Amino acid sequence: MNPFFQGVLVGLTFAVLLGPAFFSLIQTGIHRGFRSGVFLAIGIFFSDLTALILTYFGAIQFLGSDPRQNTLFSIIGGIILIIFGTYTFIRKVENPAGDENSGNNSKPSKFYVYIIKGFLLNAANPGMWFIWITVVVSISAKFGVNNEANYLFLAGALGTIFTTGLLKSFVSHQIKHFLNLK
Repeated sequence: MNPFFQGVLVGLTFAVLLGPAFFSLIQTGIHRGFRSGVFLAIGIFFSDLTALILTYFGAIQFLGSDPRQNTLFSIIGGIILIIFGTYTFIRKVENPAGDENSGNNSKPSKFYVYIIKGFLLNAANPGMWFIWITVVVSISAKFGVNNEANYLFLAGALGTIFTTGLLKSFVSHQIKHFLNLK
């Protein structure tokens, strides 16, 4: 099978993982709209790309073979996830009472806020690092180091991850019309 299509299959696997980035994409698409979800997906994509580059070029020496065993990395990631969770829990959501057409009367955030949020939310997830380390080690063993097949595989995986992120945002924005406050 072509390495690009193998990467697409791995990207589809990433797409169905139910992590913080998945739920954040859905929540942002519903509450803030498709455009904000796109910017969040861009941040998640850049986080995956950064993790992939760091892993591919040697961050495995810093993180170890399993970043979940790196205590400092786990503590920092946990603190970031707790901050995002606390903020999401305590912030007040504005209710546009009586206005069915607009689910978004509040002043829209700047696009870079969503990109940074997506980047940090995904980068703080130790599971994401573990998966990318596993993928890089696996494809290096299968295709060899610095082989063109590696780049095709990774392009397929990253392209699929980004495309499914956009799709999640679009679908969640569309289903908000069928949701009510209850």
